[in-house]
Amino acid sequence: MEAFRKIALALTIIGALNWGLEALMGFDVVADLAGGRDTLIARIIYGIIALAGLVSLSYLFKDEPERHQRVEQDEYEWQTRPPAGMMEEK
Repeated sequence: MEAFRKIALALTIIGALNWGLEALMGFDVVADLAGGRDTLIARIIYGIIALAGLVSLSYLFKDEPERHQRVEQDEYEWQTRPPAGMMEEK
C-alpha cells in the first residue's frame, strides 16, 4: 500500500510540474506527448493524475506514523527505568 501511495505522490508531482510549465511557458507536456489535449490518451493521463492527487490528499489526514510514537514511548521508558548498575539482584 505504501508503494501505491508513493506512486500516487510521484504522479501528483509530475502533474504539478506540468501545470507549472503550462503557466510559465505555455507548454503542456501531456498534450504534446499524447498528440493534443483532446485526445483520448491525454484525457486518460489527466484522469490518472487527478486520481493520484485525490489519493495524495490522504497525506494531509494521515496520523503520525507508529515509529514516531514508538520512539516517544521508548524515550519515556528510558527516563523512568533505573540505570543498569543501580538494580540489585537478590
